[in-house]
Amino acid sequence: MAPARSVYGLSMVMLRLLSVLFLLAALGSTPARAEDDGVPYWASIDADVANMRVGPDDSYKINWIYRRPHLPVKVVRREGPWRLIQDPAGDRGWMRDLLLSRQRTAIVTGKGLAEMHRQPGPTGSLLWKLEPGVVGLLGECESGWCRFEVGGHKGFAPAERLWGTGTP
Repeated sequence: MAPARSVYGLSMVMLRLLSVLFLLAALGSTPARAEDDGVPYWASIDADVANMRVGPDDSYKINWIYRRPHLPVKVVRREGPWRLIQDPAGDRGWMRDLLLSRQRTAIVTGKGLAEMHRQPGPTGSLLWKLEPGVVGLLGECESGWCRFEVGGHKGFAPAERLWGTGTP
């Protein structure tokens, strides 16, 4: 007895095999896991002391210990309760989600002092000069200037001098 043939001359078994292979290929090409939906995003350290580990579990070695509440970080991956973060210096490691907040903060970067003005723009009244490394709460950014609050002092700082602004 001859095997059953389809319209294209392939056996039904071959068609089923091709269908299964196509399905497996489609499933294997998924670009991101469901846990990684919504990343990257900005966050900030929400603890007085926070450990960054080399892997996503308490059993992994501590790579860095942060003692900088509100330090901005970029979350680039999620794995259960762990987040792969990148700090302003570019270092990456894993931190528990409980040590992070979605509150937006920024850190002053670059050389020399950054100016903080009463209104957005360089022509607004100068309020303070900020040293690189100063961390503050970040507000809305528009036209290259961001609302920025440091120790209760509010004003506008140039976005180009703040790490933690824009799209992560």
